Amino acid sequence: MSDHALLRYCPDLLAYNRRKTREVLVGKVGIGGGNPIRVQSMITSDTRDTPACVAEVLQLAGAGCEIVRITAQTKIYAANLENIAREVRAAGCEVPLVADIHFKPDAALEAAKWVEKVRVNPGNYADKKKFEIREYSDEQYAEELERIREEFAPLVDLCKSLGRAMRIGTNHGSLSDRIMNRYGDSPLGMVESALEFARIAREMDYHNFVFSMKASNPKVMIEAYRLLVARLDQEGADWNYPIHLGVTEAGDGEDGRIKSAIGIGSLLADGIGDTIRVSLTEDAVFEVPVAKALAAPFQEMADQPPAPALVPSYDPFSYVRRKTDALEIMGHKLGGENTVRVFTSQEKWNAVAHKIAKMGDFKPEIILEKSDVVAIDPRDEKALAELSHSPTAKLVTVKDGLDLGIIPAFRMLAFRIDARHPILLKDTLTPATESGDFVETLLVAARRLGSLLCDGIGDAVIVQGEPSPGQSLRLSYNILQAAGTRIFKTDYVACPSCGRTLFNLQSTTQKIRASTGHLKGVRIAVMGCIVNGPGEMADADFGYVGGAPGKINLYVGKQPVKFNIPENEAVERLIDLIREHGKWIDAPTGEPVEV
Repeated sequence: MSDHALLRYCPDLLAYNRRKTREVLVGKVGIGGGNPIRVQSMITSDTRDTPACVAEVLQLAGAGCEIVRITAQTKIYAANLENIAREVRAAGCEVPLVADIHFKPDAALEAAKWVEKVRVNPGNYADKKKFEIREYSDEQYAEELERIREEFAPLVDLCKSLGRAMRIGTNHGSLSDRIMNRYGDSPLGMVESALEFARIAREMDYHNFVFSMKASNPKVMIEAYRLLVARLDQEGADWNYPIHLGVTEAGDGEDGRIKSAIGIGSLLADGIGDTIRVSLTEDAVFEVPVAKALAAPFQEMADQPPAPALVPSYDPFSYVRRKTDALEIMGHKLGGENTVRVFTSQEKWNAVAHKIAKMGDFKPEIILEKSDVVAIDPRDEKALAELSHSPTAKLVTVKDGLDLGIIPAFRMLAFRIDARHPILLKDTLTPATESGDFVETLLVAARRLGSLLCDGIGDAVIVQGEPSPGQSLRLSYNILQAAGTRIFKTDYVACPSCGRTLFNLQSTTQKIRASTGHLKGVRIAVMGCIVNGPGEMADADFGYVGGAPGKINLYVGKQPVKFNIPENEAVERLIDLIREHGKWIDAPTGEPVEV
């Protein structure tokens, strides 16, 4: 079925309604079925180290984490989950435990004996990725599916008999060769990969599972989850399985939080998502408050009446930027094929005017009050008619003070005005006059602006929820970067630490940032182990991947080119590799003004 035919299965883009699902029980914790949005995380300790694992599980549970995942690389690692689970329960902690499985069906069968849930990745559970290119006939494809059934059915049988839950979790970049050759490394391939496994489970009358479609690129992630939900609805009412949300390899600091808010927050705003995990390259306990903050606005939000039946001006299953005419304002071109511009208020401009020349990549570009922007209520028929009859394109935005949600308001605006008119996005319709919690402001702005940018809506942005001039400008640019809309600095894909990690991810990521942070537009992946690379570093230009304890492999794209480099030499060797491929420039002299 074409994407356009699937539009009738797409969530209401103009009114919030949480997707209705069946309940899946993970131990005593219910996912979906009217339960709150559950918060998950993953420990980083070696699974063979029982005391360290138990301590970390208890710490996460104490921070409010409701489900905790533990890696199980092999059957030997999985066997120690018995000891971890016993000690966690002995400490009075009932938080459900999840085994994270890649490549090893025997590890999954062992883990299911001891933990409440098993996560499998269809891309590598029964397939060993060889990056082979071949055409599969229908008969060969059917043979492959039968082979998968033979590998997967024993786990389904065991989970069914023991009352265990399962996550069928597809990751962008780790699809099987079979899926890659038929569907490509695409959202459709991600969905079809998961559905293959789900059909086997359903044929065996096993339904205690959830889906996930994770990617490091928020656009890909959003498209994949929307497509998944549409395909499930297309299959039938009893395909109402809960959804686990996550952005893989989001990174650390503000960038990691912004990217997570764009991917996870925008889907929650669409009513999609029953449990979430924020993946930060930081200690796992710091993931929990971010996840709780992202879920909080939707925990008690009531469903809204259906919105007016407006035809979307874009395909929600594939990213295309909205086509507009180009304008020039204060010497900057916007709309059309031009980059998305950053606005500020006259007051904030005045506050930084004396140092604009030294503000580096965080400069304000256009003053709101001097832009001749037309601010309207997208429900105002008269205002819409005036725009329709305008002989020239106008910059348009939603009027402040309206009783509309930001995301549906700007979608409605985009659906109702002529495509030729560029749109200025706002993070809030109530400009802040006093500073609040900056992380909360950051998460809200990223969710709202990032969601719209990933829909292809928006030719300029203004952050009104942060009164500090410098912080509002930095936030504007960082949201554009995380959404893949305007790249002005090095882009990092860094996985969270886990028990598979072969080096210190946090310190290594910071060291790589310090050496390469000036390489505008270069994408570098920092992966702790072979599970998260090469496949899951997606479209990175260069990869730094743990190959063995103390040894690093370097990649160009998905191709390994340097092997077993001592860790203390690896960052310099990465820089040499970037030089060899003509992507290196020396860092500029002088420091930009702090904003």
